Amino acid sequence: VYGDLQYVSSFEPLQIFRNWKSGNFDASKVRRGWMPPHPSVYFSREVLQKVGYFDTSYKISADYEWLLRLMLREDITLAYLPEVLVYMAIGGASNRSLKGIIQKSREDYRAIRKNKAGGLFTLLSKNFSKLGQFFSGK
Repeated sequence: VYGDLQYVSSFEPLQIFRNWKSGNFDASKVRRGWMPPHPSVYFSREVLQKVGYFDTSYKISADYEWLLRLMLREDITLAYLPEVLVYMAIGGASNRSLKGIIQKSREDYRAIRKNKAGGLFTLLSKNFSKLGQFFSGK
């Protein structure tokens, strides 16, 4: 099960900065850069045993690489719950600095190639598709 996420100010929790509406799963969307927000993904122990643990060789994108493995499996059924499941404060290693953004992009591209989820188009689509989340209905 996965749902939606809203990024909020750590000082003003009612101030929403980004509204991430996941939408229904479709494997072809993953290859176009789509991914649900990892904090909104809930799964059973059985799913963890099938997919495996995070690959810790990824310092920033281990969650993304793991979600790619999960989403591209045909033996696991995913369900979208269309409501905000997580409110999360802005900030983190992946967007704190230009260096972090570059490292995350490199790791994302490595994860995409490792999981045969596409190539450079997938990476670019993943990044550009998030722009609308800053302007969607808050």
